[in-house]
Amino acid sequence: MTSVLYDAPGPRAKRRNIVYTIVFLTALVLGLWWVLSVLAENGQLEWSLWRPFTEAQAWTTYLLPGLGNTMKAAALAMVIALPLGAAFGIARLSDHRWVRVPAGVVVEFFRAIPVLLLMLFANELYANSDAISSDMRPLYAVVTGLVLYNASVLAEVVRAGILSLPKGQSEAAKAIGLRKGQTMTSVLLPQSVTAMLPALVSQLVVIVKDTALGGALLAFAELLSAQGTLSANYANTIPSFIVVALIFIVLNLILTTFASWLERRLRRGKRSTGAVLTAPGGAEEPVGEPGVTKTDEGPHT
Repeated sequence: MTSVLYDAPGPRAKRRNIVYTIVFLTALVLGLWWVLSVLAENGQLEWSLWRPFTEAQAWTTYLLPGLGNTMKAAALAMVIALPLGAAFGIARLSDHRWVRVPAGVVVEFFRAIPVLLLMLFANELYANSDAISSDMRPLYAVVTGLVLYNASVLAEVVRAGILSLPKGQSEAAKAIGLRKGQTMTSVLLPQSVTAMLPALVSQLVVIVKDTALGGALLAFAELLSAQGTLSANYANTIPSFIVVALIFIVLNLILTTFASWLERRLRRGKRSTGAVLTAPGGAEEPVGEPGVTKTDEGPHT
């Protein structure tokens, strides 16, 4: 099967792909065998080190509370950063210089600063404020740093997604009398969501992982810091790191799986409108691609 973007491999290419697959799987198995042998030599596979993860106390006392704080910080950062990033991304496309330039300065400034520094600055700022208790300060600092950095990155994602659309979309909207705000909300943004979705999901995965920075330096009781407390009590540092890493992998896998499902659903919605046209003979014909007009077939007289 051949398409514009893909040529079906021939017999030689198929054999070469099979060889590459076998070599990769062999290297993967050998790598896993080497890791397990090293762990076994150092006594890290002993059942006494892994037994705590089969008991409820390790989960209810350490891992689940840490996981809850991680998800809380990530969810708050996502909910705030997504609309804020979209607003700044749209502002950077404004025709008004007094809107476009300040938005660009804010985005470039916070995008250039490491997220850890933003968390530390926010923590010091909240430490000098009496409105926030010391117990809530780490959470506020982590969320603030994540929002400032990721909103600026998402702003660039939104701007690039809108600019990737053909100019004919905005020109057609102007031709039917839509204002620029209506064009943006009704035409450009809905169409660019599908193109932006992979980059948006990648940034959301970054948000989940960056919550661990708060546990490293701000004493935020997230999942990775809970691992440190758990390993100190059970003396199983390597097994606890492995379990926490698997939890992060599962979290990000769920997020990317949901995004893939949403992207497929959006693409299917664009391919089919569900509208029905009535043919001149009275029969009903479904509409195919939006914007495509069927023409008469055969000679014209």
